[in-house]
Amino acid sequence: MFRWLRRLRPLPAIPDAAWQATLARYAFLNDRTSAERERLRTLTAGFLGEKEFHGAHGFAITDEVALAIAAQAVLPLLHLRGGLSWYDDFVGVVVHPSEVVAQRKTTDTAGVVHEYEEVVAGEAMDRGPVMLSWQDVLASSITSDTGYNVVIHEFAHKIDMRSGVADGCPPLPAGFAGKANARQSRAAWLDTLQSAYDGFREQIIVAERFGREPPWLDAYGAESISEFFAVACEAYFVNRARFADEFPTLLALFDEFFVAGRA
Repeated sequence: MFRWLRRLRPLPAIPDAAWQATLARYAFLNDRTSAERERLRTLTAGFLGEKEFHGAHGFAITDEVALAIAAQAVLPLLHLRGGLSWYDDFVGVVVHPSEVVAQRKTTDTAGVVHEYEEVVAGEAMDRGPVMLSWQDVLASSITSDTGYNVVIHEFAHKIDMRSGVADGCPPLPAGFAGKANARQSRAAWLDTLQSAYDGFREQIIVAERFGREPPWLDAYGAESISEFFAVACEAYFVNRARFADEFPTLLALFDEFFVAGRA
């Protein structure tokens, strides 16, 4: 069915008790103005009306599960121009009861194929579904101090992928960063992100080699610049104050993208 036809349907009503319970459990959602909370609720209802939830390994998709995931998934869209259209390249959300062992295959520069297993709490597939561990979704209710949020992480990847490649730079609006064209805007974004990423990786290396205190942000962000973008987005949305202290240049960059370009 065409997505625009789905959007003609009335949005599903979110019972007030269920909505308030979600805001109470995930306090970073409630830490918004009343107007923003209403916008968040509308986006959440739209997400629930458009997406299809599937439980893996017998996991039951309850109203609590769907509402918790939807509300966190749309938080990055709160002020983004285009709203839910950022997520119109997929329909399915697959929820596992806990972490998943994923089979990986890579080819090195010599052409040798390596196969290995990786334990993941979530995964976003380009133009495909999003997979999440309910155990980790629930954990997001108590991990905002560390900047951790698996839902925002995977949906940040979805936003990143809209440019055609997961490289840490989502499609940018015209005139972003005061630049004359899209190429210059993209270069400005990647220059800022790369600088922060390089500094973060250096902190990780020093911590691992010399036993120094590890950086606040999840070390998984050192895997690649696209993972750094997703990990940084987690922290930006769930612990803005600490993120501002740790990454002031990224705060300004993300504010211009996620907040200044209002829907």
